[in-house]
Amino acid sequence: MKKTLAFELRALGFLPALSFFLFAMAAPADAHLVNTGLGPFYDGVAHLFISPEDLLAVLAFGLLAGLGGPRYGRLVLFSLTGTWIAGGLAGLAQTKEIALQFAVIIPFFVIGVLVALDRKLSIGMVVGFAVALGLLHGFLNGTAMVAAKLGGIGLLGIGSAVFVVTALVAAFVVWLQPAWTRVAVRVAGSWIAAVGMLMVGWAAKGK
Repeated sequence: MKKTLAFELRALGFLPALSFFLFAMAAPADAHLVNTGLGPFYDGVAHLFISPEDLLAVLAFGLLAGLGGPRYGRLVLFSLTGTWIAGGLAGLAQTKEIALQFAVIIPFFVIGVLVALDRKLSIGMVVGFAVALGLLHGFLNGTAMVAAKLGGIGLLGIGSAVFVVTALVAAFVVWLQPAWTRVAVRVAGSWIAAVGMLMVGWAAKGK
């Protein structure tokens, strides 16, 4: 018990440094898209990794699903990816990019808090969260694809990246066995929640 507590306290000591790093990443968050030179599919893949609000949401859900176990992981994997693509298709029907900064920050902050608390949630609740978040982020990504003229191929790239990252994170968390590793996952959730708070402050300052 003492070793577990000591590990958690040491892990929390890294929070300020990590938060500062990810907070700095959020500064250019308006420039979501990058031209990789490899075509729209890979531009879409890259989009996830240069959009902190999207990447942190996927990481948070991977952690939450992994804590629930294999069944949670499988259902979240397909529901999050499927609704992300479905929301993206709706976004492609728009004529310009739509940005809802607070709307995409608050969900991953909440999921980060849930991971940190490690409370047992019903599978219906977790999947419901995944569906809502997937539709929201997918829709906004779809409008970004319109603005960048990447179309459905770019959206497919984003969906593929979401699928791979969610699968890897959830599978890794499920694979972890020692009790202290669950504490490490909870600490990671607290980091994500803290970054969310910083990004909300940044967004409010920008207003």
